[in-house]
Amino acid sequence: MKMKLCAVILSALLCCALRAGATVLPDACGDDSVKFDVSTQKQGTELAAPETGMAQIVFVETIDRRGEMGGTTTRFGMDGKWVGANQGNSYFGLAVAPGEHHLCANWQATGRKKNVGMATFTAEAGKVYFYEAKIVMKYQRVAYGSGIGGGLREESFDLAQLSNDEGKYRVKLSALSTWKPNK
Repeated sequence: MKMKLCAVILSALLCCALRAGATVLPDACGDDSVKFDVSTQKQGTELAAPETGMAQIVFVETIDRRGEMGGTTTRFGMDGKWVGANQGNSYFGLAVAPGEHHLCANWQATGRKKNVGMATFTAEAGKVYFYEAKIVMKYQRVAYGSGIGGGLREESFDLAQLSNDEGKYRVKLSALSTWKPNK
């Protein structure tokens, strides 16, 4: 009888733990099940002017890795839908209608869902807006006992608007992202 009671209690605790670990994203993001396949290519040209009657938003991903290698895919959402993704130091742009928009940036990788950035901006026709998802990863080897063991990892994630000058400069330093949803 005690074994059955223990099994029931353990099952209840596991259900609560799974529910607590579920990803809850802000309304500005999109459906968490949407993933992107991203490829990048060096871009050698200037950004095109916004379409007539529209604004343009450019999403830039900047990664500062210290002691760690690897790619990171960041999804970008606007007004409740994912609009694209970047991988590594890259960017993409899209036309947006004038008016208020709610932005979201989120790491696509499992286990890093807590890294979410949000912003709100009001687009004006003919203007270009740059937003950077800046990721800083620090990794240090830690000595345990007589040998070198695992690592200590610090991560920070932020979504912030850039000035036009800073945005144009980041685009020059970055590759152009192309992506497709992979559900």
